[in-house]
Amino acid sequence: MVIMTFDFARKQTIAIIGGGPGGYEAALAGAQLGADVTLVESTGVGGSAVLTDVVPSKTLIATADAARAIDDAGELGVQFFARGDSGKPLKPEVAINLLAINKRILALAGQQSEDMRERLIEAGVNIISGHGRLEGDDAIVVSTGPDGTDFDRIEADTIIVSVGASPRELPSAKPDGDRVLTWKQMYNMSAVPEHLIVVGSGVTGAEFASAYMNLGAKVTLVSSREQVLPGEDADAARVLEKVFTRGGMTLLAKSRAESVENTGHGVTVTLSDGSTVEGSHCLMAVGGVPNTRDLGLEDAGVQLADSGHIQVNRVGRTSVPNIYAVGDCTNLVPLASVSSMLGRTAVFHAMGDAVIPFAEHKIASNIFTSPEIATVGWTNDAKHSVELKLDLEENPRAKMMGVKDGFVKLYARDTSGTVVGGVVVAPKASELIYPIAMAVERRLTVDQVARVFTAYPSLAGSITDAARAMHGVDERSGS
Repeated sequence: MVIMTFDFARKQTIAIIGGGPGGYEAALAGAQLGADVTLVESTGVGGSAVLTDVVPSKTLIATADAARAIDDAGELGVQFFARGDSGKPLKPEVAINLLAINKRILALAGQQSEDMRERLIEAGVNIISGHGRLEGDDAIVVSTGPDGTDFDRIEADTIIVSVGASPRELPSAKPDGDRVLTWKQMYNMSAVPEHLIVVGSGVTGAEFASAYMNLGAKVTLVSSREQVLPGEDADAARVLEKVFTRGGMTLLAKSRAESVENTGHGVTVTLSDGSTVEGSHCLMAVGGVPNTRDLGLEDAGVQLADSGHIQVNRVGRTSVPNIYAVGDCTNLVPLASVSSMLGRTAVFHAMGDAVIPFAEHKIASNIFTSPEIATVGWTNDAKHSVELKLDLEENPRAKMMGVKDGFVKLYARDTSGTVVGGVVVAPKASELIYPIAMAVERRLTVDQVARVFTAYPSLAGSITDAARAMHGVDERSGS
């Protein structure tokens, strides 16, 4: 057991490198507990999550969903017509102004960053614009000024590293910002691509493929694995593949991209079997690389994985006791929500406050495709749990909304009926997963979940329906 002692007569000092979700929440938590907090950020408060990644991509997806809703409205009896010169009704086309969409996306991201900055200032956090690196284990050096030649040295009791990650680049498919793009460069386009080839079928690839399909682009998704979203729930992946195929997307499974070439008027993607795919643009969505180079981490004694990720424990602590790390630069799950939670946890732990160590199985995550896919808890422990799946087409609210694709799936222990996990595939699954996440966190049984009232009709009713259908699971298991 490690016993930490603090001199509470002296104000604790915290220095944070990186103002993404983890660094932002760490700064707020430190200020809340009365620490003297300095945040160093090179691009803007919110980091890439707000300025070039999460906020922009989800705004794009919301716009694509709106376009799709207009397109599907006819099935609900809502029809759009204009009158021609002859007086006869004409069915207008849904026009996508990508230049205006991207302008709005970047404006929203900038405003979100500014809102976060103002909140930090109100909390008393000192914000420095510049590039920070560690100088030993008790200080950071910040290069500031237009040419980066001015330096500030900040001593701190606790240092938190939250520098995020950047898009992974392949030597044979170097992004050029014109036709071969990373997810950061997608907002420079002025028109919907005629044919977008997405290399990588993980979360980022699937989300952009879904969005641009709904914006009217022809999309080809190149996946090196057998299914879209490898590692995710197989039933959910099958639903998404069905939706993609029905929408006209071409899915190339077990196909690895060897190279991507900008031909001047388009792109040519060469696959490992020698075949080629031609399109107008290519999005490289092949993972991320932690921004941990040249930070002075090794010199300070911080242990890194071979991949460059910072090794941390369940409270974000590194191999150096007073240095913590949070977010995509660590070996933990690369989610903004995880980064935010761990940012607070790290500060609470460093300052001697009560903390609950990070538990991966309690993470609620969401993939913002259409439909969305949300998961929480243990969803592949079939040996010790019972699974029940209800298709959304049985839900009355889903029928009213014209929803055909999706389901709610619950997992419960076969000995106690305790809810241990769940999967939701539905519109706004990101909202529907919360009650299941609450059940996992508080170790509720299916009977306890079933007794909670839900509005009728509602999509959330499928959660209680599934829980009611699992009544008596512990008795049926023979316990």
